[in-house]
Amino acid sequence: MKTDLRLTDTNAASDSKGRTWGLEGGLFWWLVGGIGAAITAFFLLLVLLKMTLGASLGIALLPLALCLAYIFGLRQGKPPGYDRDYFEFVMGARGFTPDTDRAHIPQHPLYEF
Repeated sequence: MKTDLRLTDTNAASDSKGRTWGLEGGLFWWLVGGIGAAITAFFLLLVLLKMTLGASLGIALLPLALCLAYIFGLRQGKPPGYDRDYFEFVMGARGFTPDTDRAHIPQHPLYEF
């Protein structure tokens, strides 16, 4: 029996979270939620509020459109955390960049305006 067998630690597993219908990771569940919200809104508008078929369908497609915009605009094919970074940027947080609007530049005491 040979005892000079060399063992090394390897990571042969893929770092991917998988794909469903071409969507990365758990994005499939965002799509399912958007479809579910659209169907629920459609029937509530049509049956309870007695809106017309076209108006109900048009309004009910908004949650699905928002989910698709989120999936394909901010998550699919983007690096992890891209959506959070984008929302922080839109809300005005600049992260670790200096805030130039409130920057105080010290003046020399003998400098006159």
